[in-house]
Amino acid sequence: MASPFTPQHTSPRSPTETAESSSDNTGNISQIQPGISPNELSSDTESAEEEIWRDEPASPVTMTTTYQIPSLFTQEPPIHDLLATETSEKQDEVVETCAPFLSAQSDEFSYYNEHGVPHLLREKHINFCHKQLNPLPAPFTRADAARPWFFYWTLTALSALGEDVGQYRERLISTVAPLQNSTGGFGGGHGQMSHLATTYATVLSLAMVGGEDAINAIDRKAMWQWLSRLKQSDGGFQMSIGGEVDVRGAYCAAMLVKLLRLPLHLAEGSPAKAENFDLFTGLGEYVSRCQTYEGGIASRPDTEAHGAYAFCALACLCILGDPRETLPKYLDVPTLISWLSSRQYAPEGGFAGRTNKLVDGCYSHWIGGCWPLLDACLAGSADSQEVAHNDSLYSREALTRYILCCGQDTTKRGGLRDKPGMFSDGYHTCYLLVGLSSAQHKWSLQAPTDDSMTSLGWISETYPRKQDDACAQIFDEEDRVKSIHPVYVIPEGIAERVMQYCDSQEAFS
Repeated sequence: MASPFTPQHTSPRSPTETAESSSDNTGNISQIQPGISPNELSSDTESAEEEIWRDEPASPVTMTTTYQIPSLFTQEPPIHDLLATETSEKQDEVVETCAPFLSAQSDEFSYYNEHGVPHLLREKHINFCHKQLNPLPAPFTRADAARPWFFYWTLTALSALGEDVGQYRERLISTVAPLQNSTGGFGGGHGQMSHLATTYATVLSLAMVGGEDAINAIDRKAMWQWLSRLKQSDGGFQMSIGGEVDVRGAYCAAMLVKLLRLPLHLAEGSPAKAENFDLFTGLGEYVSRCQTYEGGIASRPDTEAHGAYAFCALACLCILGDPRETLPKYLDVPTLISWLSSRQYAPEGGFAGRTNKLVDGCYSHWIGGCWPLLDACLAGSADSQEVAHNDSLYSREALTRYILCCGQDTTKRGGLRDKPGMFSDGYHTCYLLVGLSSAQHKWSLQAPTDDSMTSLGWISETYPRKQDDACAQIFDEEDRVKSIHPVYVIPEGIAERVMQYCDSQEAFS
């Protein structure tokens, strides 16, 4: 097949921008009959698919059947670099692998709706997630330091799928108790030093199972003292005592401070205390220094831009204050939007995490989750006339197609995956479902009623709305998942309840 995409040709556009009009006024939409098994497709249809995916850009092909799939998702980009490299060859392989899924011709699904989109295999994924919380095979011992992440990924995925995770409350509290160190924070396993990443995952897991006992299991005072020791004079945070300083630390620390309502002033023993800092002093400036010449965000200054760090940076700045103020203050927003836009590929529809890398389902969140934060920066308040509900900075349709068509493990195993041909796992199951939730909901900021930002002013509504005829819904309504908070990445409403409970507790310093 042909060479890789170049960024200026890969950002998804609307079908009306990419397709010539056809005699049936479908905007050059490939037609495949809904309601039949792909195995039942005629040889004529198979020949047509072969034509679409030949090495040279194919002329528009009109199928004889009736799935409404824009040609953006069934044809290669019209311009290719003639230089073949290892990277371009791998890119071509991914496109070829995704092609039958995107054109509704994969025999892995028995049902496609009129838009060529299969059902969310909800029950399979629920069963997969519950199994992840049972005893795991011996090889998983090598992942002992990541135990809290297994809790977080699974509980988040189950919540998105509509499951009540409160049933795991007692088990989770007893499991994480030995992971908490008396000096503050949670380690990955028994006897391991505290780390911001595993602390983030543990605290959010406890928040999701709910109940006062779960929040009371967190030693908030020790947490504050530990975070004070992690605070650095350059404004950033170490991930662990003596560990690396990067933008993950900025986000994880800011989240813990805000969610648990910790004091901002530094405890004794902080290396930044002599600078007259508080926990948030210099944090925005640190994040700003992580933006690269491309416009993306790196883990730390002078390194490569990466999608996951972009999300961490944006979420951190949204915690520090109103994103309409903090994002343009600390970031070059136009170049960041340009970089993020170039990460969404066609025909796949999913996101890649870095320049010249392949799409990966996990970036459905790490890149996809950046857009509602940028929306909040660029749009007015929720009741402002500046907000146009149907406007999106990225292609929600493309992402939805990638997740539901290419991201689902249709075997008995269930779960979601990086891309076709890969095994499902808890990490990808979580972040593909979070990405799907983001594509299916529209977030906006509500004018705060006070200066505390406790509620953060974040409100969501389903996307698209029923009254918005101009915005077609390509997925079946039964395949909608629950809303996930765009900053805290847990189900909507939980962060606010945790903050209110922590505010009701006795203050400390």
